[in-house]
Amino acid sequence: MATKNQHRCEWARTESEILYHDTEWGVPNREEHHLFEMLTLEGAQAGLSWSTILNKREGYRKLFKKFDPKKVARFTQDDIERLMLDPSIVRNRLKIESTVNNAKAVLELYKQGMTFSELMWSYVDDTPIVNHYESLKDLPAQTDLSKHISKDLKKRGFRFVGPTVIYAMMQACGMVNDHTTKCPRHKACAKLK
Repeated sequence: MATKNQHRCEWARTESEILYHDTEWGVPNREEHHLFEMLTLEGAQAGLSWSTILNKREGYRKLFKKFDPKKVARFTQDDIERLMLDPSIVRNRLKIESTVNNAKAVLELYKQGMTFSELMWSYVDDTPIVNHYESLKDLPAQTDLSKHISKDLKKRGFRFVGPTVIYAMMQACGMVNDHTTKCPRHKACAKLK
């Protein structure tokens, strides 16, 4: 973990953000449920602070069955109405419905003989992209690749997967290493495959 005296990425300010930054963000992760979780959380974050989402993460994990797409895909309209009343998550109907929809899209991938993880990592040839940005202001909100992935996922039936959400997910899952070059996590994550 980065210490107080090191040059941690500027966005990590709160306790939950620092812990997430120092242990998870930028670390290559191919676990199916984790990728589905990050797609959901990054979509939920749209228009809100990441700190807000991190503080509700356990609520999301509980209510969305640890992000098991098979379980979430079975959610009914009654389940959606129940979730709309639960303050442990962001109560936005479109975001909740998109999570259920996206779970169904993941199941369609399974029918085609691939996992969500295999699909996502195929976009980067199963190798993390290591960027070398000096400061937070240099980081893009989206890239040509995230635009391409967004279009492809939409064709496959996914929702709430705009290029900015997708790029944030790529950063979160270590498909892209966007730790700034002064941050000690940049070098640590660059060593991981």
